[in-house]
Amino acid sequence: MKTIEGGICAVKGVRAYGIKDGKMGLAIMQAKGPAAAVFTLNKVRAAPVLVTMDHVRTNGALFNGIIANSGGANAFTHEQGIHDAIAMVNLLAGRLGVSPHTIGVASTGVIGRPLNMEWIKGHFEEVFDKLGDTPEASLAANKAVMTTDLVPKSYAVEIDGSIRIGAIAKGSGMIEPNMGTMLSFIFTDADIPHETLQKCLRTAVDKSYNMVVVDGDTSTNDTVTLIATGLSGKPDMKKFQEGLEKVCIEIAKQVARDGEGATKLIEATVEGARTVKEARKGAKAIVRSPLFKAAVYGTDPNWGRAVCAVGYSSCDVDPAKVTLIFSNGKDSVALVDHGMPKSGEAILARAKAIMSGDTLFVTAKLGLGKAKATAWGCDLTHKYVDINASYTT
Repeated sequence: MKTIEGGICAVKGVRAYGIKDGKMGLAIMQAKGPAAAVFTLNKVRAAPVLVTMDHVRTNGALFNGIIANSGGANAFTHEQGIHDAIAMVNLLAGRLGVSPHTIGVASTGVIGRPLNMEWIKGHFEEVFDKLGDTPEASLAANKAVMTTDLVPKSYAVEIDGSIRIGAIAKGSGMIEPNMGTMLSFIFTDADIPHETLQKCLRTAVDKSYNMVVVDGDTSTNDTVTLIATGLSGKPDMKKFQEGLEKVCIEIAKQVARDGEGATKLIEATVEGARTVKEARKGAKAIVRSPLFKAAVYGTDPNWGRAVCAVGYSSCDVDPAKVTLIFSNGKDSVALVDHGMPKSGEAILARAKAIMSGDTLFVTAKLGLGKAKATAWGCDLTHKYVDINASYTT
């Protein structure tokens, strides 16, 4: 497996483009093949989520593309929202000459406001006419769906010397997906049927997008789609799964690092849990804790907040067996060793120095079993409050 450039347009059979005009954006991604998708578990689901769910359920064996907008979430917009989501689908379906039920739709932005369909319709042809298969086209589509993101999120790999998997995503705030990032669009040129593709995506999402926390809020719009064009043949499925998970994990890290107002990436690993489910609960609790996130921002080695988070996560913990380690990837320090705190002045000074970088690795060893899981998050800063105190004004 090797990392490649080009984003989603590194994948054979994918064309894309997008435009961004202030807070408004429109992206089109054209690709023909079986589709899979995973969606938010928020009970207030946006209209585009409902429409795409229906289309994948009824036509997952053959999709033809996705249309997405930023500048409006089209969530809590009731019948008008469904009408507008279908109108977006019909725009792309009509231009491609395909069934509307083979098109996915996604939206992101402020909840509770109707879409500016006049703007979307007015810019559709401009985007469609510029569809391309270049790295620049992938980047344009990526930028078009950004909201509070500071950077676009893209990653692609090649496996078996020919088969490629590429993804773009947006997501910076309202991130604790009981599914995925805010929006992520993944493509592969592997030949894989819908049912298998769905299983592969679910497994990858559980290890990646489901393990990202910025602020603990699950969006109304979270959507991850995967379309397989099949143009590079049948893959070794083990290698394909590894490649898909690699792409999703790298995108998940990018989302966490670009969390609203973030200055540091936190990677938390819980080892020695009784089950993977318990390990995931513990790891996510660490990166979700506002107290620990604030301590990381201030490079305050208040390690007790991490232990506390694991303790309330509902995963099984024996305090006498816990070991807690901070690392920056080069240097590391054990702050707790088999239940015994190691918090002398020299130890805390080392921990503070480790926390001063842009990435903090936290490892909690529970000593109860063999299960392990990793979650990604970011620090909690003053800027996060500033961004969300004036998001609509």
